Amino acid sequence: MIDREHELPVTRQAKLLGLSRGSVYYVAQPVSTAALALMRRLDELHLEHPFMGARMLRRQLLAEGIQVGRRHVRTLMRRMGMEALCPQPGTSQRQPDHKIYPYLLRRLAITRANQVWALDTTTSPWREGLFTSPPWWMWPVAWCWRTRWFRLGRREQQIITAAV
Repeated sequence: MIDREHELPVTRQAKLLGLSRGSVYYVAQPVSTAALALMRRLDELHLEHPFMGARMLRRQLLAEGIQVGRRHVRTLMRRMGMEALCPQPGTSQRQPDHKIYPYLLRRLAITRANQVWALDTTTSPWREGLFTSPPWWMWPVAWCWRTRWFRLGRREQQIITAAV
């Protein structure tokens, strides 16, 4: 791209190409054998323990007898594109495309027992569809959304049979 023997100066060629002059004169240094061995070990440790960051990896390397600084470990991690798998800052930021549901009990005065109820359910994928499991105190009752299957416990079946 840049011809040092051309009649245009190197600085003018760099400006025409949109390059900085520093990048024109930069000569890449090869990675040392020791750094390659350290990068290989860091990769092995990261595959075994993906939650480890630079500090924990440094401690692990020190325990193995490899003297290395935390900043060097961090530099090599960045060069390799490694990151610790852990919650990052801003994890509690809301997503703009998520719907916000209104709080319906804001202005309601709760004055008697059983006026307001809440239910916490868990939905699991099944072969027939989605299975919704209610909390433990409602285990006799279960509902499958796709097949419209409703399961009652023995006591509930007896109550319904007696009512019919």
